Amino acid sequence: MECRSRQLEGNLIFLSSKHQSMKFIAVSLLMFLVTSGFAQFKKPVVVQIKTPQAACVECKDKIEKFMKYEEGIAKIVVDIRKKITTVTFPSDRTNIENIKTTLANLGFDADEVTANEETYKRLPLCCKRPADGGGPPKKN
Repeated sequence: MECRSRQLEGNLIFLSSKHQSMKFIAVSLLMFLVTSGFAQFKKPVVVQIKTPQAACVECKDKIEKFMKYEEGIAKIVVDIRKKITTVTFPSDRTNIENIKTTLANLGFDADEVTANEETYKRLPLCCKRPADGGGPPKKN
């Protein structure tokens, strides 16, 4: 009987140490995952792009609706008074050149990148360059 009780005590001690080591492994794994998750978080990039044709609500809506579905763009705001488009994006998903090219493919000039001629021709008159007779409607 005495031998059996010592054997049971030994098993309990073994289970207890095994349980503690499992806890240690679980906590260590959790700490690793949390730490690696924070290490991968990058601060988003915010850029302002001159969009001189964005002079009316129609231009603003067209740019914002199209660009919000583009890969990597977190936020986009078009200021028609300043004619500036502010874009927020993570640097590991896209870059400023891709964003400017997308705006140009939509038919709008973006900083030094000129609009794609085919899509520019299809824009409404208010969204075209002033040299082509476009711009916001004239006030009486």
